[in-house]
Amino acid sequence: MNMSEPVPYPFLNDDEPVRQFNELDASLTYSYANYSNWLFPERVELIKGRIFKMSPAPSSFHQMISGKIYRRLGNFLEKHPCKVFIAPFDVRFLTGSNDDKAIFTVLQPDICVICDRSKIDVRGCIGAPDIVVEVLSPGNTKTELLHKYRVYEEFGVKEYWVVSQGDQSILIYTLDETGKFQPSKIFTLSEKITSTVLPGFGLALDDVFDDVE
Repeated sequence: MNMSEPVPYPFLNDDEPVRQFNELDASLTYSYANYSNWLFPERVELIKGRIFKMSPAPSSFHQMISGKIYRRLGNFLEKHPCKVFIAPFDVRFLTGSNDDKAIFTVLQPDICVICDRSKIDVRGCIGAPDIVVEVLSPGNTKTELLHKYRVYEEFGVKEYWVVSQGDQSILIYTLDETGKFQPSKIFTLSEKITSTVLPGFGLALDDVFDDVE
């Protein structure tokens, strides 16, 4: 999936709100300008202009895990220029222009850390975060995960943490000097992860998965 390719999209009335998900045509390509006018309750993401419906509301365990990671990052970053955000939080990935009609990839990572404050605006993040954390749910498909992996790699996310509640493990992909993700070992209970983006930060997996069965 080459994110640098120009993507055509249909001429739609961007001022007309869409109130029902089934009013959308999955065969069409949409931009962030379209996305901004969707008022239905279903959560969706855009990847290269295509609609991806997100999984149903996360489980309580998913929320517990996300919350623990978010709080530990937040405590560490309290007096740090980097800031941490938790979903729902739109991240718009740019291929050139920052015009809403020229943005075709919009994701809602579970957690993201952004160190360039100029990327933060009232609508979320415009550009790649430095760290993205995704907590896997049973509803995540391999296709969805592959698409997101490619987006995060191609747009230059420095670290991508994949947190598995089922295996109680964390895998970290780190962007190398050639712009490719390199995987870490799989960290499991009794181990601690660190971050190349946040020197001095440590996260014990026992703390993350405590009380999670």
